[in-house]
Amino acid sequence: MSETAPPPIVIAIEIDDPEMADRLASLLGGVAGLHLAAPGEAAGVAIVSRNQREARDAADIELTPRELDVLTLLAEGASNKTIARQLGISVHTAKFHVGSILDKLDATGRTDAVAHAARRGVINL
Repeated sequence: MSETAPPPIVIAIEIDDPEMADRLASLLGGVAGLHLAAPGEAAGVAIVSRNQREARDAADIELTPRELDVLTLLAEGASNKTIARQLGISVHTAKFHVGSILDKLDATGRTDAVAHAARRGVINL
């Protein structure tokens, strides 16, 4: 009975620091069962720098400029009434924007939305 080796685990490295990427590539390149992905090659695992991940996460969220205004006010703890007054919109419209933000960020509430947005780099606190 002949045993066949399992397919290698394909790893992509996406790091801003070329020196660090080269060091990781040389370390991982010699490990049996691993294969470093070539540019454009699909990978099962990715090593990504935190800054790139945050930028990609922020780019995945498409808030309108008005929703960003509302989110900024949410981060300051503003109520719907305060948001409406500050932006010159109706309370109903402020509520609509808050609901849209909660949906887009997959948040359970206002505080959760601000936390998600800050974690993903959409807003800076």
